[in-house]
Amino acid sequence: MTVQLNASAPFPARVVLLDLDGTLIDTAPDLAGATNHVLHELGRQLAEMSVIRGFIGNGVRELMRRALSIEQEPSETELDAAMVDFSQYYGAHLLDHSQIYPGVRDTLKALQTQGRELVCITNKVQVFTIPILQQLDLYDYFGLVLSGDSLPKKKPDPLPLQHTAAHFHQPISDCLLVGDSRNDTEAARAAAMPVACVTYGYHGDEPVQALNPDAVLDNMSELLDILA
Repeated sequence: MTVQLNASAPFPARVVLLDLDGTLIDTAPDLAGATNHVLHELGRQLAEMSVIRGFIGNGVRELMRRALSIEQEPSETELDAAMVDFSQYYGAHLLDHSQIYPGVRDTLKALQTQGRELVCITNKVQVFTIPILQQLDLYDYFGLVLSGDSLPKKKPDPLPLQHTAAHFHQPISDCLLVGDSRNDTEAARAAAMPVACVTYGYHGDEPVQALNPDAVLDNMSELLDILA
């Protein structure tokens, strides 16, 4: 059931911005596979899936830093070396186990039919973002894809959200961000943009309701119920 948390709903949302990891696609299995590959190569103890899920959201370099820090904080040189191995492995195993969440594809189709502009906005770097979207046949739904390295700053900074509104010549109030974590809600609040959060994503032990989004969605299809 959709939970409305803001009297301003339904939202006009001429532009809908959607997070990738934990919102559109369950990428945790393959991110965990690449992370544990590196840990194994370094002779480190492997990390549990639940732990790695909590590390997702700030880009893969921060994911790898936090995974290495379970035993010992890495130097930047050590992290650089680990990232070379991570990137090679992850790039070859992007979609071994990752899957689109239920309701996502049909919702994107419906939003596109309604004439809304769709944006994929993620902290994942472009070299991984684009192939994932293309191989899952999602890329063509988006009029704009902003990866973690597309702009000088990424979420939770408001810059990607502000850039999107300017790109489509729309006021912030006519945009809606859909995400799954504090990065998303903090970016939205900083940009004064409405935000909805899905309950199934990567938000650690913190329930999304505690992030005070404008709406909470149990399934992406419920997004259609909150749009004007």
